[in-house]
Amino acid sequence: VLLIAFLVKVVQFGDLLEYFFGRRIGRRRIAQELSPKTYEGVAAGLVCAALIGGVLHWITPFGVWGAMAMAALASATGMAGNIVFAAIKRDRGVRDWSHLIPGQGGVLDQLDSVLFAAPILYHVTRYVWAI
Repeated sequence: VLLIAFLVKVVQFGDLLEYFFGRRIGRRRIAQELSPKTYEGVAAGLVCAALIGGVLHWITPFGVWGAMAMAALASATGMAGNIVFAAIKRDRGVRDWSHLIPGQGGVLDQLDSVLFAAPILYHVTRYVWAI
């Protein structure tokens, strides 16, 4: 249960901080027509997610450096998942997956990066740390 909390926190905070820094210091967009993500924002989001992972190392079996690496991996996978879901929505002509959360899109819009990162974190944890 604590690994799920770790996953959700580092991916969601990484996404949030990627968006914040992308708006503040971002210059070059990754996918022009799909997402407002910038290279600078993604780099800052990954660093912040790794730092958050290091702070939360106590709820994981990884240790400080391992938790930072796993947080960066999960956050990077989540950011890629966000772009993949944006491409799927663009292809289907859908702006938001639902209107359940006013102004924020649907639940899937909020959790797309977590859904993409969860299998990666699971498999890396299982095969690298043998838990």
